[in-house]
Amino acid sequence: MNISTNPWIWVSAILTLGIFSFLYKENPFYRVCEHLFVGIANGYSITFVWHRVLLPTLINPVAKGERLWLVPVAIVGALYFTRFIPKISWLVRIPIAIVMGYGAGASIPRAIEASIIEQLKATVITRSTFESIYTGLWAIVIFVGVIATISYFFFSRERKGVLRPLSYLGIIFIMLGFGASFGYTVMARISLLIGRLTFLLRDWLGIIK
Repeated sequence: MNISTNPWIWVSAILTLGIFSFLYKENPFYRVCEHLFVGIANGYSITFVWHRVLLPTLINPVAKGERLWLVPVAIVGALYFTRFIPKISWLVRIPIAIVMGYGAGASIPRAIEASIIEQLKATVITRSTFESIYTGLWAIVIFVGVIATISYFFFSRERKGVLRPLSYLGIIFIMLGFGASFGYTVMARISLLIGRLTFLLRDWLGIIK
């Protein structure tokens, strides 16, 4: 065992153990670590936005008489703070509506491109698809999976005949998709846990190399 003498390693280890203490039950040690994390994250975010966004792109150019068109934009953004004034708190809806509208307008085309157009491209089978046995096999699996999954959500007709086994096959593909998504999420969390355990056992206690 080769315990670290770096004080910052000790601070990190103690805060990590404080967060892990929630696995036993919620306690004051955990709440201190949680509040400290939230406070530091907010402080870092505010400092980052001030020095990396507001100063170089808004305050400094406007102070030099440049980019004056940003002034009304900044005024609209400042309406977020009317939330703290009950009489005019309704003004906060204006920047929220602009952000929501811009977000929807910017994300919908990308979602259509990534989730629909690319899916359609992957479903189309051409002669060149079978130049490799693997690409041909997976193209057939994707094609069958898309048709079967769509048939499961086809509620305009009773599920009988060909539609019945095809919709059941769609359920299998849907469950495989959900299982893969859940497994990916679990593996990501396990990876974070392994990272913290490695820090405690290697960097702090020096038990492993």
